[in-house]
Amino acid sequence: MRQQKSVPVLAALRAWLEEQTPFHPPKGPLGQALSYARRQWDALTRFVCDARLPLDNNRSEGALRKAALGRKNFLFVGHEAAGENLAGLYALVATCEANGVNPEDYLADVLLRVQTHPNARIGELLPHEWKRLRAADASQRLAS
Repeated sequence: MRQQKSVPVLAALRAWLEEQTPFHPPKGPLGQALSYARRQWDALTRFVCDARLPLDNNRSEGALRKAALGRKNFLFVGHEAAGENLAGLYALVATCEANGVNPEDYLADVLLRVQTHPNARIGELLPHEWKRLRAADASQRLAS
């Protein structure tokens, strides 16, 4: 369905973006919006080829809304840097929840391991990879 319904709409949108770009100053509001849409085109159209991706980002927007709404409030936690750190922590917890990872289990494990974990493999500590690796470890333990 995505190939049949979305590809023609996206093609028309891409043609419109290309057609409109020369008519708007690059630093003007519409010129900036057109430029942004063209720069983000690969990300915008990725859902067509990968059915695992949702058609919109409503779920991720909703999960991150907590951090966005609280960001100004976090500035009053004693220091601006502390507020920024707290907002980052909220985003990490939202990422855990979006990936079906218990944030407490994740943080308890990762905060102990992050200091000695090799930088080249830091991606393994992201919530979705952490979950996959833990499941693989558990299945290996059951097999042996």
